Amino acid sequence: MTSVRIKICGITRLEDAKRAVSLGVDALGFVFFAGSPRYVEPVVAADIIRELPPFVTKVGLFVNAATDQVKEILETTRIDFVQYHGDETPSLCAESPRAWMKAIRVKDGMDLAGEISRYRDASAIFLDAYDENMYGGTGRQVDWKVIPKGLPNPVILAGGLTADNVEHAINVARPYAVDVSSGIEASEGIKDAVKMRQFVEKVRRLES
Repeated sequence: MTSVRIKICGITRLEDAKRAVSLGVDALGFVFFAGSPRYVEPVVAADIIRELPPFVTKVGLFVNAATDQVKEILETTRIDFVQYHGDETPSLCAESPRAWMKAIRVKDGMDLAGEISRYRDASAIFLDAYDENMYGGTGRQVDWKVIPKGLPNPVILAGGLTADNVEHAINVARPYAVDVSSGIEASEGIKDAVKMRQFVEKVRRLES
């Protein structure tokens, strides 16, 4: 199987970031949405990012943020990549000063392929579980079987992933990458070292 990339999201502490890097993850996510329990102040994220080695992608998660706010946070933190995780339009996403991905919250009965096609200029499509009250980090699972095959954008799969189900999710959905946040936590925003290691090991085992 082609190597599946790993993104760990909701980083709030340097020790969790360093542990993730030591495990060989490809990307770290920093949540800049104040309504999230995993929100991190931009200056704190900047301090963490300064301690990271090269070749680890730093992703900033935004929810319905104005472009000026996104630009200001990017300047402060030196984030590499923008993740739009709210109800942003394609035209707003196109204003991003960095490469961007668009999160689509998957719910029953939606025209998923049609919704994805609206964001054809995205570097990747991020598929998360729908919750009417939360933008990500819900712990709910996406129905992996409804994900269309042959999409033009790379797919990053999220939504309730854990070490117990990530192998099955990858085998069903065949994503470019997987994203995990609540599934490797000791508490909201605090990562569990054992769960993190187990998750990475399960994904890497598919490559052998």
